[in-house]
Amino acid sequence: MDLDKIDARLLDLVQRNNRLTSEELGAKVGLSATGVQRRLKRLRSERVIESDVSIVSPKAVGRTVTTLLFISLERDRTDIVDRFKQTICSMSEIMSAFYVTGEADFVLLVTANNMEDYERFTRRIVYENADIKSFKTMVVLDRVKAGFTVPIPSLIPA
Repeated sequence: MDLDKIDARLLDLVQRNNRLTSEELGAKVGLSATGVQRRLKRLRSERVIESDVSIVSPKAVGRTVTTLLFISLERDRTDIVDRFKQTICSMSEIMSAFYVTGEADFVLLVTANNMEDYERFTRRIVYENADIKSFKTMVVLDRVKAGFTVPIPSLIPA
């Protein structure tokens, strides 16, 4: 999909604050509210905008432990990878998951109420899964930056 400068500016604005009204967005990009709504609808239908979400503080809801979990599978077979992807997509403790290259096959961002809760999680996902060869955990000491803002190429200076 070709994005023009107005699309790019809209994307930049809504990913930083999706609570702006169509009127507010229109004033910032030089369109009517109806024009903004039409463009946003197109961007959503073409999956340029994947989702509209609110980012919740894990600590505010009692999730005081955040970890990065590096998982290596026993074998690199499509059926095993696909089955593991399905497993991790069904687990609410996993905030983000990445199928990666390198020393691990998957990197998971996991949240838990406390370390005991995290241990129960690892027993369920790791110890009860014969397809997992090994895992490593890194405990997050401080969330320095969190978000999903993507730089919009047409807005980046050359």
